[in-house]
Amino acid sequence: MKSAIYLLSIAVLALGLYSYEVRQENTNLQQTVHAQYTNALTNASERLTNLQEAISQSLLFQDQVALEAQLDNIWRMSNEFRSSISSLPLSTEVANDWLRYVGNIGEEAKYVADNGDFEEWHKKMGKINENLKALSDEWTVATTRFYENDGDFKKWASVATQETKESPFKNVSANLKSYTETDFPLTASESDWKKKQELQNLTDKELTKEQAIDKLELLIPGIKDATYTVTKSKETAPYPFYHIQFVKGSRIGYADITVKGGHILSFLSERPVQEHTGITQQQIKDRVYQFLGRAGYKDLQLVEMRENHEAWHISLARVVGKDKALVYPDGVQLKVSKDSGELLGFNAMEYVQKETVDESQPVNPIDWETFFRPGTIVEEERLIYTENDAFQLRKCYEVIARFDNKLNETFRVVVDTDNHDVIKVEYMP
Repeated sequence: MKSAIYLLSIAVLALGLYSYEVRQENTNLQQTVHAQYTNALTNASERLTNLQEAISQSLLFQDQVALEAQLDNIWRMSNEFRSSISSLPLSTEVANDWLRYVGNIGEEAKYVADNGDFEEWHKKMGKINENLKALSDEWTVATTRFYENDGDFKKWASVATQETKESPFKNVSANLKSYTETDFPLTASESDWKKKQELQNLTDKELTKEQAIDKLELLIPGIKDATYTVTKSKETAPYPFYHIQFVKGSRIGYADITVKGGHILSFLSERPVQEHTGITQQQIKDRVYQFLGRAGYKDLQLVEMRENHEAWHISLARVVGKDKALVYPDGVQLKVSKDSGELLGFNAMEYVQKETVDESQPVNPIDWETFFRPGTIVEEERLIYTENDAFQLRKCYEVIARFDNKLNETFRVVVDTDNHDVIKVEYMP
């Protein structure tokens, strides 16, 4: 009995020592992390102050060389501050708001330095300088709470992630959003792009759940009389849609259909794959166009076909105008089984968000022999519509160009038909 008590005492003592060591290690780890965060927070605050002061200094100069030096500093400092923010334990919302606002300042500085629009810089940055100073002061108040928490991470987390009602970061976040909207308003093309992303352009008649199922069965007869479960998107969704889940035999899948107009945004069906029955690529193409005909998509052209051991993956784009230009942002993607030619997947989100194209944009010819270096072979050329960096839809030449050398490298080059700006260059493996 005494031996048992002795052994139990030894075990309890060992467990106590182990628990103490673990707590001590956790404390040491928290102290190390706290020191790292303290340094990171101090660096972020210093960089924010330096950025605001650099903007103030830039407003002093009219001399081009002096102003360009300040603009380079602002662009560099904005990147440094964004890097500091990314390493801090802030809420995602606050961090993203900072990255967006300061990123806009840096990009504005870079644009002005490259284009020489110095008068516009002075006009615009006066108010932004005031706003950034106010944000810097609010940031100082908010981050002071970090230094007051004595290394207590629970307190800091509740402040930084805005879980507490009195969190000073709430003011920082609210003002960041407000200043972003007023200081960097969306351009017309960006606004149109955001509306398109949210399907705000749909004005069709609304469908009931039953009508949505009928629409789905009309387009995809293979799932007729399946067992359905239909739910509607939440009130907070950017656009209303029905989420339809179905089961029929070995087939299970889902479809998302817009409430307005019953447009299929996506469709996916899963089932056991049988052996390849010898359906040809041409037969697959024919079945794709049959489906598109039932769906009412009569203005699409096949762009690409890729295959694996189970299915064909097919991309199409809308065709417009007399020159049959392909509107790449209005795309449709399909997945078709190799064993039966059955539609297994469908994505028409981009097509439903149909773009308005400018068919009047000039198509100025390009002499590819002088545009590219000697030894470049243009293997394919066609007209497309695609978005540039400013979300503007532009008519472009799409060229597949190959270097006639040992590496035999091939590139996809997209060039604006009007001003001949190079929109994109991609290496094709």
